[in-house]
Amino acid sequence: MEVSAVPEKPPAASTPPPDTLFCIGKPDASAMEFGLTAERWQGYAKAFPNPIVFTVGKSKLTDWPYIHPSNHDSWAGGKAHAFTIKFNLDKPPQQNLHLLLGLTDVFTPPELVVNLNGRDIAKRRLQKGKGQSNASPEESARPLSLVFTVPKGALQAGENSLCLTLRDGSWMIYDYVALSTDAKPLKIQDETPELAQEFLRGPLAGAEEIVFAVRSIIQEHWYANFGYFSPDANKKLYGKAGRLCKVNLKTGKLTTLVDDPEGSVRDPAVHYDGRVIIFSYRKGGTETYHLYTINADGSGLRQLTDGIYDDIEPAWLPDGGIVFVSARGKRWVNCWLTQVANIFRCDADGRNIRQLSANLEHDNTPWPLPDGRIAYMRWEYVDRNQVNYHHLWTMNPDGTAQTIYFGNMNPGGVYIDAKPIPGSDLVALINSPGHGQTEHMGHVATMDVSAGPDNLPSLRNVTRRADYRDVWAFSPDAFIAARDNRLMAINARGQVATLFTLPEEFCKEPNTWLHEPRPIVKRERELIIPSRVDLAQPVGRYMLDNVYFGRNVSGIQPGEIKKLLIVESLPKPVNFTGGMDPMSYAGTFTLERVLGTVPVEPDGSAYFEAPALRSLLFVALDEKDRAVKRMQSFTTVAPGETLGCIGCHEHRTLTQQVCMARRPSAVARAASKIEPFAGVPDIPDFPRDIQPVLDRNCVKCHDYDKREGGIILTGDRGPMFSHSFYTLTVWKQIADGRNLARSNYTPRSLGSGGSELMKKLEGGHHGVKASPRDLLMVRLWLDCGAPYPGTYAALGCGMIGGYQQNKPVLENDQEWPTTVAGQKVFANRCASCHSAEMKRVPRTLSDEIGLSFWTPSMDDPRLKHNRHIVFNLTRPEKSLALLAPLAKTAGGYGTCGAVFGGKDDPDYRTLLAMVEGGKKRLDEVKRFDMPGFRPREEWVREMIRYGILPASTKPDAPMDVYEIERRYWKSLWYEPSPPLAAGQ
Repeated sequence: MEVSAVPEKPPAASTPPPDTLFCIGKPDASAMEFGLTAERWQGYAKAFPNPIVFTVGKSKLTDWPYIHPSNHDSWAGGKAHAFTIKFNLDKPPQQNLHLLLGLTDVFTPPELVVNLNGRDIAKRRLQKGKGQSNASPEESARPLSLVFTVPKGALQAGENSLCLTLRDGSWMIYDYVALSTDAKPLKIQDETPELAQEFLRGPLAGAEEIVFAVRSIIQEHWYANFGYFSPDANKKLYGKAGRLCKVNLKTGKLTTLVDDPEGSVRDPAVHYDGRVIIFSYRKGGTETYHLYTINADGSGLRQLTDGIYDDIEPAWLPDGGIVFVSARGKRWVNCWLTQVANIFRCDADGRNIRQLSANLEHDNTPWPLPDGRIAYMRWEYVDRNQVNYHHLWTMNPDGTAQTIYFGNMNPGGVYIDAKPIPGSDLVALINSPGHGQTEHMGHVATMDVSAGPDNLPSLRNVTRRADYRDVWAFSPDAFIAARDNRLMAINARGQVATLFTLPEEFCKEPNTWLHEPRPIVKRERELIIPSRVDLAQPVGRYMLDNVYFGRNVSGIQPGEIKKLLIVESLPKPVNFTGGMDPMSYAGTFTLERVLGTVPVEPDGSAYFEAPALRSLLFVALDEKDRAVKRMQSFTTVAPGETLGCIGCHEHRTLTQQVCMARRPSAVARAASKIEPFAGVPDIPDFPRDIQPVLDRNCVKCHDYDKREGGIILTGDRGPMFSHSFYTLTVWKQIADGRNLARSNYTPRSLGSGGSELMKKLEGGHHGVKASPRDLLMVRLWLDCGAPYPGTYAALGCGMIGGYQQNKPVLENDQEWPTTVAGQKVFANRCASCHSAEMKRVPRTLSDEIGLSFWTPSMDDPRLKHNRHIVFNLTRPEKSLALLAPLAKTAGGYGTCGAVFGGKDDPDYRTLLAMVEGGKKRLDEVKRFDMPGFRPREEWVREMIRYGILPASTKPDAPMDVYEIERRYWKSLWYEPSPPLAAGQ
């Protein structure tokens, strides 16, 4: 029995798998080989105005839409749709056959009716799949497999007609449709072997020689692949088995250019002339990556940079320079234990190194676009969640015009390794899922930014699997990428094939992979953008057209904005965990400095100077200096640059001419100077600056002895925060972005403009009216993200049950004798009322009672009886854990009844001893606001490395951590001076 067929060009159906009479599509958990994948479902009615009829052996795969609509799908007419398959048989079969359907997704489950030659042979209500509302063809998963028996008597010699009708529901997306003698679903195929030869005959013809790096990897975050972990400088983040190689894919000849078993090699990039390769190399026996060049024939190895900081991810620039990322920015990830790399540039010989980015977090994989701009991944989180905004930005090669390219509004994904696709306006990239994967692993993807940076459908995953790295594009239909120890060919339909596999002898070191494949070919230089910087100036200028123009500004009246508050986000000199503690409770990770204000003209314009190469954000203030709108991103101006913006969170697809019909009045005068605030600290510290305001205005009603409304606003210390700081947070008296993946709030939602505390202090709470200075101090604290400490020296110390590497291991009291003794009391005297999940009380000073330490819901009732408020490590006898069960007659609250009739109850004394044990230990280790405080030795180690402290400094030496950090931050400021030589 045979099915009639005629040969055709791809994307025709390939040879049917064994035991099948026909197979439409490839069993690969992807719909990318079918029709409509470019237009997507929105183009269905136009592309397929007539019923679908597919003739086996004649029709192309693109004649079969990837998506099958149904009644609920108004975009396809809101009706049942029948897809018909016509096929020929020489003679009827002698046994039953099986219709096999592989589906990658199903939305609102429809009913599928199968009709063969005019007779219904099956009906089935489908099950919902992932149900992705964007109905994307590249979304892939293990297929939903459907098997229908086809009675042998229903088939006939000659032409047969098989009709699939969807009704009473919504769409399904195909992986394959097959008619088989076997009832088993088809085996999913991961590769298309014939693709390798197609590539060698086509896109790789003349580009068969590929350079790549080899090294073993550390299973860590996408960025954590150089340097060391902060708590242990001996725990390195780089691998070994370093090689730089090239392979001729046509002949199979493999050449090793650099071989260093104890070293690491990464990030090769071929010069425009095709003769020189730049790469990053950590020589065996050393600890730091630096930039090197080598000729493509293996001669002429030359070191370009040196020093104590890592230099990685270089790319050639059309002006003759080199762009790369480096740890020379002297900062650490705000939410991890590793160093940050920012964008720098240098000359072709490694001289004149200059920083281009002031990001607090990572920049990665800079690469020039055809128009001369540099595309790069920028990770940031200003008053937003730390694991959602790592998207594509651009800058000019001189560091000017830093702006979003794609993303930063919608959360999710790491967009990295972006490079232009020849013959198109698209870019190829790796879309690494979620918060990113080791060594940039993710989907090979393409991106079209013509519809703007927020249009998510413009991002298309090409590969089904998310284990590819380091993509390179030859055309919109031809890519290569690394995959574990292999070099892969990939086409636009997501088909893949192995081009090359590392020899076994290269992989003796565990987890040795192939990395960063690049063709050794000549290529044209990109456009050269003339430099706009003036390195003699320590400042740049901002010009704002109209603060009232933008998204989500409804309700702001013309003339209402009087000033812009200029705030600087400050880098961390070191860090120890993935959360924000103790900077805040589920809020900010970062200290911010108030630089001052600049005026906004009545027409909404502003023009002002700002320090160059600093991470700045702006807050629009009203006549009372309260926040109306706040940036949740940062901006940087280059030395001598004038950087303009149209409005406040305006749509990026609009131009100034569209928005403005007049000349902004601010540009008719000289640029304003930032006016600092007098008489208040520029970096707020809660115990030092805010607690005195509460003591003067609030504590008389909100102390332990007069706990009005159940609110305590004293400065007594809990295990991690003061009770007042924690109370203001969980009772929603501050208004920050929390740790949420959310952006562009409505006016007066964040900072001083949305704070209930601010309203109370201004006279809205029982006649309380704070002084002008107190109001100013609280406003500035709120508009700086409302941090707890005013120093990063507080990180990783001064806490009971503090976190390191996301575990509460710092001074955890669980096994302390006093805490162990207290467990019997909790079990015997408390458990009967506090066993339910939402009523649990902490049984140790470190017990989080099931609350997330960085993303708790602010509506969770457990927050009101969490460890941070029920244990008092300043006055243990004032602990709520003791006052609540203590009888009123004995001086307690009696909230739990008279569990303890008096303070002489042995169990009361046991719990008191447990809290006193915490106080004793905290008095020994000391918090940042306690006399005799000393920072962690790693903080001192880094300050010595940065040249802020002398090498002879002892970790236990008395020191003013606030003053030392000011010197550290000042050392990062841009100051006009001769450019640095290589290695400096």
